[in-house]
Amino acid sequence: MKLQLLAAMALATPLFLMNSVRADNPQDLQKLLSTGECVNCNLSGANLSGAHLIGADLRGSKLQGANLVGANLEGADLTGANLAGANLTSAYVTNVNLKQTNLNGVNFTRATIHDSNVYKASMNDLNLTDAEIFNTGIGIGGEDAEIPDWD
Repeated sequence: MKLQLLAAMALATPLFLMNSVRADNPQDLQKLLSTGECVNCNLSGANLSGAHLIGADLRGSKLQGANLVGANLEGADLTGANLAGANLTSAYVTNVNLKQTNLNGVNFTRATIHDSNVYKASMNDLNLTDAEIFNTGIGIGGEDAEIPDWD
């Protein structure tokens, strides 16, 4: 009986792992995971939950709707990337270049965001619930909020 259970688990494990990392363009995803860089790649809808993307070069990449829950993006370059609707819950976003990045609708719940560059980034409808933000130009706005001079 135990042998049958072990055999069933061995056969089922690859099925669970196949869904753990995926994207609309599997070649771009493989490039990112093997080299740490994927400039102008299409990673829309990618499941990069828990991924270690430390220092990754993702300039100009499409990451709309990507799952980056718990991902470590320390030192990554996302200049000009599109992260609209991405989920960065509990992500580690430290020393990340988000210059001219589309962050509209990004979920930063419980994210750690320190020392990141958001110059000219689009930041409408962010979810910053319980996010830790330090030395980064992201804040909760309102009628009296200061609007940065991006010129």
